[in-house]
Amino acid sequence: MPNQLAIPFKQSYKTPIKQATRDYIHANTDAHPDAFKWDINRWETLREEGRGGLVHVDRINGSISYHAQLVFILTKLPTDINLEIAYAPVFSATALPITLRNLAFERTAVLFNLGALYSQLASSEDRSTQEGLKRAIAHYQSAAGTFNFLSSSALPSLEFAPGDEDIPLDLTESFVKSLELLMLAQAQECVWQKAVMDHLKNGLIAKLAGKVASLYRASAIAIRQASPSIKHVFPKDWVPHLEAKECHFVSAAQYRKSIDELEANKYGVEIGRLLQAQIEAKKGYDIARRGGVAPAVLQDTKSLLDTVQKNIDRAERDNDLIYHQDVPAASALPAIPEAPVAQLNVPPGLKDPQSVIGKDGVIFGELLGWGANEAINIYNDHKRALIRERLVDAGQELDDYANNTLRSLNLPASLDALERPIGLPPSLLKKAEEVRLEEGPSRIEESIENVEKLAEYNTKLLDEAMDILDSEASEDETARSAKPLTRQPSHLANQELTSKGERYRRILTEAQDSDEHVRQKWDESETNIRSLTWDEADLEILVPSSTVSPPGHSTSNATQMHARTLRVLLESLDDLLLARAQLVQRAQRRADADDIGPRILKVAATFERWVDVKPAMFGDVSDEELAKYDKFISGIEEGRIKQEGILQDIETCNQAFLQSRKDDSSIKERERALQTLDLAYHKYQEIMRNLDEGLKFYNDLAAIFSQFRESCKIWSDSRKQELHSLSHSMQSMSLDADKEAPTLRDGRPVVPQPTKAAATPTRQQRSSRGLPSLNSAEWETEDLPPPPPRVVTKKSKAG
Repeated sequence: MPNQLAIPFKQSYKTPIKQATRDYIHANTDAHPDAFKWDINRWETLREEGRGGLVHVDRINGSISYHAQLVFILTKLPTDINLEIAYAPVFSATALPITLRNLAFERTAVLFNLGALYSQLASSEDRSTQEGLKRAIAHYQSAAGTFNFLSSSALPSLEFAPGDEDIPLDLTESFVKSLELLMLAQAQECVWQKAVMDHLKNGLIAKLAGKVASLYRASAIAIRQASPSIKHVFPKDWVPHLEAKECHFVSAAQYRKSIDELEANKYGVEIGRLLQAQIEAKKGYDIARRGGVAPAVLQDTKSLLDTVQKNIDRAERDNDLIYHQDVPAASALPAIPEAPVAQLNVPPGLKDPQSVIGKDGVIFGELLGWGANEAINIYNDHKRALIRERLVDAGQELDDYANNTLRSLNLPASLDALERPIGLPPSLLKKAEEVRLEEGPSRIEESIENVEKLAEYNTKLLDEAMDILDSEASEDETARSAKPLTRQPSHLANQELTSKGERYRRILTEAQDSDEHVRQKWDESETNIRSLTWDEADLEILVPSSTVSPPGHSTSNATQMHARTLRVLLESLDDLLLARAQLVQRAQRRADADDIGPRILKVAATFERWVDVKPAMFGDVSDEELAKYDKFISGIEEGRIKQEGILQDIETCNQAFLQSRKDDSSIKERERALQTLDLAYHKYQEIMRNLDEGLKFYNDLAAIFSQFRESCKIWSDSRKQELHSLSHSMQSMSLDADKEAPTLRDGRPVVPQPTKAAATPTRQQRSSRGLPSLNSAEWETEDLPPPPPRVVTKKSKAG
């Protein structure tokens, strides 16, 4: 049995590369998946050759080549392409594997298994021969270099979310560092062994042994300083092996140095070193015996201890009878310098992946890199947000404020009543025609019905998701009543999902409350909105005329003057609103035609081919392109300032206008009737806008609830599979008590984590969907003035 440790492979499993890659290319790029058939097939082939599992020297090149392709793939694809990659913990091949959707996980696992391959090749060499020792030294140095490269170049890219429990503990820095030092220690041990075989000077052999001991010590310290969860990953005899080896080589160094002292006639110093060698050898033997290390290690230490004891007996006898030299205390013995010979050897193919790409070339060489592609997506998102928030929404808010201000001043109804004492104003006829042509009341009622159906559908989806969790919890309770389980109970394990479900339920309730507000607005405004669908003759009956003025109340010159001024101001405001709408439309047309792709491609072409291109590298380009819309934003701001001035002038002039005609009751009745119809039109627009937003909200929510339901199903299925595995393990233990049951990672059951669902749309804030806040005035009911008295009772044609 060998007296050195070999690192086992991380057990790997097949993964659906083809389907996941095709789906990603189809969903996230302009390319067709069929254009990359060769690339996908090549990836699958290379993975079979390079993921580890077979101990043969020919597998080295396969792993290095696969790693090189992964490096390039990660410049083309993001780490998460929805490809599930599974590897078992290194010392627990039968435990439940850790499954991550992370290509960086694949890369680190491949490097780990390459290091393990080097270690197993070294361990399998015949170290009783010179050639075997040379090959073992080379393999151990390559293993150490591979683990060093894994720690410095690959692990930093393996990122996890805060609080994520499903983490491969054997791919942490402290774990890998300990393995790196172990491989270097064993390489140095082989160098020491070769020096012994070559009969080099004892002083040099002592220095070599001292370095072996310090490397074993450093490897053990790396484990001791790691977190408890990482310590528990190592087998129980691992640290005792390292400690026993450390003691063995401290003892060997002192023993070899004692021979050097004997040859220099330093008989007292020789005895001092032999006594120290005896102390360390005894300590190493005790650790090896209690720690259950390999018999070969125990035998080596026992042999060394016997040799040291024989030399102590000889040296003390000779010194007592012949030399009579003082034996120095341990603290007085000069330290033995260390001679580091073994070095890290990072395989050239890892440092320079381009050098191992064969004649077939790189995989996905013609695919636009994910960094550039993501930069285009980010720019388009920012562009849409800018258009929506800084232009469309800002313009709509200014329009709403202007319209609300005019309605509060009873404009233009008061002017229309004065200027058109009989008949209907053209502006009102135009609004009535719009409502009539759109079949406004029917359209509202149909939209309300559709919103209600979508709300019910979303409620059903959420209920189904929660029913899945309830069903799994019931199964868990039933299983616990039959036998004890070591995993978390469902009410703890599903806490993230149930919390998310409760939050979704609150969002759904708030949305339904908002729907009720909209229905109330329709109930309050229905009569007046239906009036707008009447023909002109019926509408005229609703609006009293003011053709006959009371004696002495003819329209004064002052009233006429104020009316003309008001009309000019209102026309200026209309021109401003029209100009703003045209400005927003021009910006939207500009955005529709805006394609940053060619410029991003041009910049991406300047980067070296193997550079991992990040979206942030295109930040300057994005900012420059977005600057094209600054003039539109400035136009909105200039319009706001002009609007404030016009509205202030309108309020001032309107006060004078009202003062000049405050006693004209017939005109006021006509004003109220016209205002009621004008308000009905604006209420119709408001209700339709609310309903359109509600429809989009529920459609978006349905997609998220469907994903949430699927997440609950996946989680529930995973729990069922875990329960089956636990039951199987317990049955195996009961059948054969001496057989160790499969060990779960870190000694704890692996609890599948819920799949992350997409961000939730909410009406709490105005989001990318343009939904108003629940507290916004858009969702509140505006008080309407009382309807005008009906002059003639006539059935509505819309009814």
